[in-house]
Amino acid sequence: MAELTDRPFPPGDYPLVVVGSGPGALQLAYSLDRLGVAHAVLSADPSPGGMFRRWPFFQRLLSWTKPYAPTEPGSRTYERYDWNSLLADEPENRALQPTLMDGSSYFPARAEMEANLAAFAKRTGIAVRYDCRWESTRLEEDGQGRRFVLTTSDGEFRAPVVVFAVGAAQPWSPGTSGMPLAYHYAETRSAETYADRRIFLIGKQVSAFELATGLLPWARQIVLASPSPAQLSVVTKSLVGVRARYVQPYEDHVLGGGVSILDASIEDIARSGDALVVRTRRSDNGVALEIETDEVIAATGFVAPLLDLPDLGVTTFGHSKLPTQTAFWESTAVPGIYFAGTITQASAGLKKHGVPANSGAVHGHRYNGRVLARHLASTRFGVELPRPRVAPDELFAFVVDELVHGPEIWHQRAYLARVVSLSPEEGLRDEGIVPLTTFLDAGGGDALAVTIEADGTGAIYPVIYLRVAGQTSEHALTPSPVLDFASPEDRAQLADILGSFGVRTPA
Repeated sequence: MAELTDRPFPPGDYPLVVVGSGPGALQLAYSLDRLGVAHAVLSADPSPGGMFRRWPFFQRLLSWTKPYAPTEPGSRTYERYDWNSLLADEPENRALQPTLMDGSSYFPARAEMEANLAAFAKRTGIAVRYDCRWESTRLEEDGQGRRFVLTTSDGEFRAPVVVFAVGAAQPWSPGTSGMPLAYHYAETRSAETYADRRIFLIGKQVSAFELATGLLPWARQIVLASPSPAQLSVVTKSLVGVRARYVQPYEDHVLGGGVSILDASIEDIARSGDALVVRTRRSDNGVALEIETDEVIAATGFVAPLLDLPDLGVTTFGHSKLPTQTAFWESTAVPGIYFAGTITQASAGLKKHGVPANSGAVHGHRYNGRVLARHLASTRFGVELPRPRVAPDELFAFVVDELVHGPEIWHQRAYLARVVSLSPEEGLRDEGIVPLTTFLDAGGGDALAVTIEADGTGAIYPVIYLRVAGQTSEHALTPSPVLDFASPEDRAQLADILGSFGVRTPA
C-alpha cells in the first residue's frame, strides 16, 4: 500500500533497489526506466547530487565540459567533450551541463554540477525516495526465494537484487598519534576563516592540492606532507594524480612563496600552547623534523560506506575499501549485490599498460551504469535487448565511425568495447557496448570487439579483437598523433583486419 504522501517507493517488496542519488544512481535509474525494469531508488540525501552537493570545497571540477567543440552539442560524439552531463535517449535531455555554466571556465563549478544532476533528475522524471537512510542489510530465504532486506530510516525494503551507488564518501584518517587534533578534508571551513593562519595538510593527492590552491590567497603558510612524492597527471599521463590546474602550490614551493611540499611520514601531532606541533620523519634520510602550525587538515581520503555488507560476505580491498567486483560490477562474493557510480573503479579491466579506466569519474562510470542496466534487464528481468543487423557492406563504415566518434570506447579505453557478432543464421549483429574482458573470457561464436587503448607513453590507438572459430586474435592499429583513425593508412589496415574476419570491405 502506498503511503499518504507524495514520497515514492514506500517500504515493501521490489524487484530491484538502487541506493544513492548521485550521478551513478541517477544514470542507472534512468537507464532502468527506459528499459522498463521496475525498481525503487532510496537516498539519505534531501536532493540529487551525491558528493557534488558538498565537494570540492574551493575549486572547480577537474572534468571539463566544452561549450564549443568540434561537434554539435547533444550529439553522441559531443559526449567526448562533455564529461559531466548524464546520458539520455531524448535529445532535449542530453548535454545539460553546458546550459548551466556561466561561461567563465569550461570546468564547472561545484554548484553548477549539482544543478546539472538535479535538472537531469527532474527533466527525465527519475523518482527517488529522499531522506531515506540505509542503515543495515540482511539476507533472507523463504518461499519467495532469496532476498536482501534493507533496513532504512523509513522501514524495510526487500529485493532479490540491490545496486549500491553510494560513492567513496566516508572520511578516513589514519590512526596516527594526535590525529584527533586534526580536521578531516570533509570538515574544512570557509576559506576566509583561515586568513593569516599556518596550515599543515596531510596528503599530497588531489584533495590536498585542491585545498592548498583554494587557501593560497588566505593562509600565511602552507605545508603539504606525506611519505611519497606527489603524482602529477601530466607525468602519469592519466587522471590518476594531481591535475595541472592544481599545481600552483608547486610553483609557490619552488619559488619560496610560503608553500612547502615535504616527503615525510607523520609521526605525531601535539598541542603546544595555542599552536600545534607536527612531528615528521623525512623519507629521504630519516631525519626528524618538527613543524609548528595553527591548523592541521587530514586530506587522507575516503572509503566506500558499505556499512554491514562485509558481514554478509562482500569482500573489499585497498585503502578505500572498494568491493571486489566482476566485469559487470557484481560482488564477487555475494551474488545479487551490484555497484554503480564511482565504486565501479574497483573493476579494473585489462590495464595492459597500467592505465586504468575512468570509472572513478562521471565521464567513465555513466557508461558503466548504462551497460549495467542492460545487463540486469537481459539476465534478471527477461528483457530482450535490440541486436540490430549490420549489412556486410556497412561493417567497415560502422567500425570506422566507432573508432572516430564512439564516446564509450574513448572514455573507457581498454575497458568497454563495441561488439559485432557473426553467425550463418543471423549474419552480422550489433551486440552493443560490453566490458572488454567479458568478450575475451566468454568464448562463443564468431565476433569482433572494437576498443581504444593507451599505453604508458601516452600513445592512443585502436585495437580490434577478433574471435574466429573459437580463437581470439588482437590487432592494433598504428597510433595517431592527431587521434584521427580514418586516414587512408588506417583504412587499409582495418580492411585487412576485417578481411581476416571473413567480411570483404572497401579499402
